[in-house]
Amino acid sequence: MKEKIYTGIGSRKTPDYICDLIKPISRYLYKKGWKVRSGGADGADESFESPVRDIRLKEIYLPWKGFNGNNSPLYYVSKDAMELASIYYPYNWRITKKATKLIMGRNVYQVLGISLNKPSKFIICYTTDGCFSGGTGQALRIAKDYGIPIYNLHDTEIRKNIFDYINNEIITKIEPLL
Repeated sequence: MKEKIYTGIGSRKTPDYICDLIKPISRYLYKKGWKVRSGGADGADESFESPVRDIRLKEIYLPWKGFNGNNSPLYYVSKDAMELASIYYPYNWRITKKATKLIMGRNVYQVLGISLNKPSKFIICYTTDGCFSGGTGQALRIAKDYGIPIYNLHDTEIRKNIFDYINNEIITKIEPLL
C-alpha cells in the first residue's frame, strides 16, 4: 500500500483561532495513518506537528539543525533542493541571504519529500492573504506545478468543508445504542 502523506504548512503569523482549528485536523489525519510533512516554524507548522506523537508519521524539514528549537534530524538542504527552490523563488535568488535560501530549500522537501520525487497527496495550509505569499506561497507554487490539491484554511468555505467531512465520518462510525 502506498504511503499516505500530506503537507501541513502556513504562515508564522497564523491567527490563534486557525491554529486551534489545525490541531484537530492534524489529529484526525494522524489517527487515519497520514504522515505530515512540515517545516518546524511557529504558527501553522507547529500546529500541524504537535498532535502527531508517532515520529514515523511526521517529516519535519528544517533549514538548519535546531531551527526554532526543533530536534528533527531532517535539517540538511541539498544542492538539488536549492536549485529547485531558486526556480520557484519570486525574487533575485543571487542576492538572497543564505538563511532565506535554506528556508526556501527546506520548503521544497515539504512538498516533494527528501528524495524530491515523492509528492504529497495534498496540502492543507494557511496564508494570511489567501494567496501564494511568503515561504508558504513558494511551496504552493511547487504544489500547483505538480498538480497537488491545495486546501487553504484562509478560505472559510474550505474550513467548513473539512470540518463537515471530519464530523460526518466520525458520526457515521458511531454505533446506534439500540
